[in-house]
Amino acid sequence: MKIRIVSSKDEIENLRSTGAEIAHLAFRPSNKDILSLVLLCPNIKAIQIPGSYKKTLSESIQIFLTMQNIVLLEGDVWGHRKDINEYAEIPEKDIQSIKQLKADNVPEDEIILRTIREKKMNADLVRFIISI
Repeated sequence: MKIRIVSSKDEIENLRSTGAEIAHLAFRPSNKDILSLVLLCPNIKAIQIPGSYKKTLSESIQIFLTMQNIVLLEGDVWGHRKDINEYAEIPEKDIQSIKQLKADNVPEDEIILRTIREKKMNADLVRFIISI
């Protein structure tokens, strides 16, 4: 699973041809920025932003995302160097590990706790992976 890292408002226009499904906004987005992202990326399933930025989003944009079936995730992409790669990648083995725990009927809270401890993923991202 690849997460497209978007460092500035100017990069949103470049997403048109990428077909990105998950985007991490590393800047404080306005409602207009999020609307542009959704319009340019019809395949978008989730948008991740840092917690401090999520608190400043308007309720109307959150409702809009819900209506579009786009999940708003809180979190950061730690240790990623965008100058080397535009995408942060979650290894397929980590995703399969989460799905196996789900298939084994492990409670969601336990899956989240284990994954945070072992894989250093944030809780919202783990919940998203469980739901897909």
